[in-house]
Amino acid sequence: MLAGILVPLSFFLMIFGIVYLIYSTRNTERLALIEKGVDASIFFQGKEKGVPIWKILVVNLAFLLIGSGVGIFIALLITTYTALNDGAVYPSIIFIMAGIGLLTGFKTAKDLDKE
Repeated sequence: MLAGILVPLSFFLMIFGIVYLIYSTRNTERLALIEKGVDASIFFQGKEKGVPIWKILVVNLAFLLIGSGVGIFIALLITTYTALNDGAVYPSIIFIMAGIGLLTGFKTAKDLDKE
């Protein structure tokens, strides 16, 4: 009964602590830079140019799903034509191909950023 209250409360406190730490650290860094006389325009450098984040997410998600689909297909072929155990082949091939898909998506997103 007590765990039903403590778990959500501790989860909320953890999220609040992380957000507070991020904002307080960022504020402290900015104040230190302003005291040194650095121009405030460095805080807005990344927001003017670049690829929108939604395009990068769509590219990575597409390559992840393609990799997972290819992994399922390859695992099906391996288990059909060999005597390997299904329980070991499916997860390993799916994770390997999903990782290759994410790596390909990362390289493609990096190429989008160069344009």
